Parts: sequence; structure tokens; C-alpha cells
Amino acid sequence: MNILISNDDGVFAPGILAAKQAVEDIANVTVVAPNENNSSVGRRLTLFKHLKLEECELEDGSPAYSLAGSPADSVVVGANYVMDAKPDLVISGINQGVNISSDITSSGTVCAALEAVSIGIPAIAVSLFMDPETSYKQDENGEWYVDYDFELTKKVLHDLVSKIIEKGFPEGVDLFNLNVPSNYESEEVMVTHLSHKMLDKKVIDETDKEKEKIFNYPLEDGQDSDGLIMITPDLVKDYDDGSDGYALLVEKRPSLTPLNVDMTSHGLDNW
Repeated sequence: MNILISNDDGVFAPGILAAKQAVEDIANVTVVAPNENNSSVGRRLTLFKHLKLEECELEDGSPAYSLAGSPADSVVVGANYVMDAKPDLVISGINQGVNISSDITSSGTVCAALEAVSIGIPAIAVSLFMDPETSYKQDENGEWYVDYDFELTKKVLHDLVSKIIEKGFPEGVDLFNLNVPSNYESEEVMVTHLSHKMLDKKVIDETDKEKEKIFNYPLEDGQDSDGLIMITPDLVKDYDDGSDGYALLVEKRPSLTPLNVDMTSHGLDNW
């Protein structure tokens, strides 16, 4: 199997190396990803504009391609330009975060997989939910660092790709959305449906005392401080049994959601 791997965290993010390591023993792997972080850009495409494509090396010395574009751009360029033929499968990730519920349409990770499906390639979007209480640690000098423990995610991804090689994609499934918790209590994968939503979004300004520290993040270069507002998200805590959020955040086990890109709602005959 020939696999194209991309992501939205950037080509040098540790998750993309973990994804390559998860499947390189069972497939031929090509890595094409954005040159910088592109989180929450959705399915943005860069059309009729020049894009810089450069060869680079991952941390293990293996070759990759860096693109000055979006995750969706990277899939198009990887599948239609870098590789000699279209890949059999696209893997987007391993994202350092969480991608669940109907909010996946804003995810660069999931939308890279959607772009793959649009050009006839089945795909897997995969994310590691890093629990802030367990993933952020201090070293012996008191310095904070992020503990990227991809081991379970790599195992689940490897097993999923192996099953796809053996059996192909299930009928009616265009892509899988896989989420794995860092603080898992069970390694057993639950097949789930999308939750209603993942994030509650609040708009704040300088008068919000509860989120004053967040609002006072440094301004971007040249940005005027007058009239500024900010959209701040909070992770939803209540999820229906059987949903991706329930598996990931309540039962603390991997969630695998089979998706179809046809969002048509049928049954308007009696409307």
C-alpha cells in the first residue's frame, strides 16, 4: 500500500513522525505537510497562487516535503504532484489535540482527509487528545514541557491500517476519524457517532475579568489594541452515550467514527 501522510500542525510537528512510524513497516510512506501550523483552517484551498514546495527531513532523517499552504493543499500537491501515482490511502495526523463532533468541519486535520476523499482516496484523520492534567509536566529544573505519548495512538492506527489492507474500507465509509486519549483507561476502541458539538464559544473583550489573562495575550505585530474582541472556546463536558466525545472524554478510550462525505438530508417528500 502507498500512503500519503499530512497534517495541520506542520511538517516538523512530532505527530507526523509518529504517524509515519506507525505504518512504515506495512506501507510505502510519503510525507507532504504544511510548513507551519494550520490548525482550525478547515478545508481552505490556495488556488491560482504560487506555493513554495521544499524537500526537508523529519527528525529521524527520513525525507519529507514542506508546503507553504494549507493541509488540503498538501494533500492535493502530495497526491497529484509529489507522488508518482495517487496513493491508496491518506492519513492526516497525528494531530496534537482533539477533533470530535460536528465541529470537525473547522479542523484542518479532518478537512485534509475530506480533501483526499474528494479526489477519490479513502482517508483516516487521527488525533491524540492530550489531557492537560497529565500531558503537561515539569522537569527536574521546574521547566514545563509537553509529554507527547503517541504509543497507543500509533498502535491503534497501525491496527486500523492493517485491517484496511486486509479487508478494504467498509461499504459506505469514506473516511475514519480516530481520536485517542492520552489518559486512557481502556485500550479497546469504540465505534462511535459524532457528538452534537465539541466547543462552546464565547466572545470576550477587555471587560471580561474571568478570562482577562487570555484576552491579554500579546498582540500580533502591528495590531492596534483599539476595539479588540476575542473568540474563546471551552470544551463541552456532557456527551451522549455512544458518541465520540463520550468514548474519548467520559470512558477515556479510543473513538473511531466512520464518516461519509455526503451530507444530504433525505426525506423531504412530506415537508
